[in-house]
Amino acid sequence: MGLEVVPGHDAHGHRYCLVAARFNQVYVERMVQSALDVLRGRGAGDDDLAVVWVPGSFELPLACRWAAASGRYDAVLAFGAIVQGETDHARIVADLSARGLLQVMMETDVPVLNGVLAVRDAEQAAARTGGKLGNRGAEVALAAVQMGRLRRELRAK
Repeated sequence: MGLEVVPGHDAHGHRYCLVAARFNQVYVERMVQSALDVLRGRGAGDDDLAVVWVPGSFELPLACRWAAASGRYDAVLAFGAIVQGETDHARIVADLSARGLLQVMMETDVPVLNGVLAVRDAEQAAARTGGKLGNRGAEVALAAVQMGRLRRELRAK
């Protein structure tokens, strides 16, 4: 077998930008705090971390694009919480946000991690932001560390 690269979990020397939506902020703040805890726990210093707030999940892709295009970050993490209402608006916003984040990642060659929850109700949001199902913020942060390291490792080889 030739090359096998398994990215590590060490965030030392890597920079991360967390872009967070203020809409449904109580859930988003839980994810952001969990992500920051994980990144710090893996070795990222406070100077390696930036948190940028935007109005809602629809605005996440553009702000993530600005962060990724800046060249300052090894990975960009997007956080939002979209709770289903009586109309299809939540589904539309969730779909467009996910599509936009993927587009940013592919166009900038910077890992953009999707931490946007699309849930039916507040109970589901709470369960995924520190409740019985863990915290999506921590999961996204671990993936960001791995993808940031993988990007550097593959570029160095």
